[in-house]
Amino acid sequence: LPTPPARLPYVPHVPPTALLGKITATTFALERPRCVFDDHADASDAVWLAVAFANASATFRNPRSRADVPPYKELPTARFYMTLETAAAAYSCSALSPPVLRVGGDTACRDQGRQDPCNGPLPSPGPYRVKFLLMGCRGPKAETRWSEPILLRRAVSPGTIAPVPTRRGSDVVVISSILASLGAVLATAVLGALGAKVWGFLRHQDFGTDAFTHRSFRTHHIPPVLPQPPPPGCGCGPPGLC
Repeated sequence: LPTPPARLPYVPHVPPTALLGKITATTFALERPRCVFDDHADASDAVWLAVAFANASATFRNPRSRADVPPYKELPTARFYMTLETAAAAYSCSALSPPVLRVGGDTACRDQGRQDPCNGPLPSPGPYRVKFLLMGCRGPKAETRWSEPILLRRAVSPGTIAPVPTRRGSDVVVISSILASLGAVLATAVLGALGAKVWGFLRHQDFGTDAFTHRSFRTHHIPPVLPQPPPPGCGCGPPGLC
């Protein structure tokens, strides 16, 4: 019988710090575990992430090899899958890797085959539970604990949005109508008085039309953008290569 994988005390979790898009309707972020697998991993090992609906994590069984890894496309029926296959060295203490992983962030992998682990969008709010699994050539070598349930955001249904604002009281509507009418009357009176003053001013002004007609104007011409010469090394190179 294969040796059971080592049980590690690490518990995967969503980053506690503020992060844009930390949890969305189809994805969530995980803090990358560092220094967790160093005592168990070899250079050829890989770390996987197992994702399961919270009520199905107890039925998940570690695959014996990479060929037995449950794919993303079977999530609706199997209720779990594995993704984010990564070299174990990326989780070492000395690795210069991003501190956060995003689960469900690849929208282009829906149609990938069984041998291509897919990190596709999660189909429902869940909740989900995840764990990391260290896989070697002979099967699982170490595993973390399952995370606490992670619930995604729920998308707002268009049918729940009110098409018109909430009706206000009749008294408020009457007062608003009266104020709007008074404002319109006042604006008309002010514009009429200003118009009369401007018309009287214009009648007594000499605009000097003769000087205007003899004055010439020039516009600034913007030449077309010419193609830039290629940088050094973009040409044909030594003679005989063109």
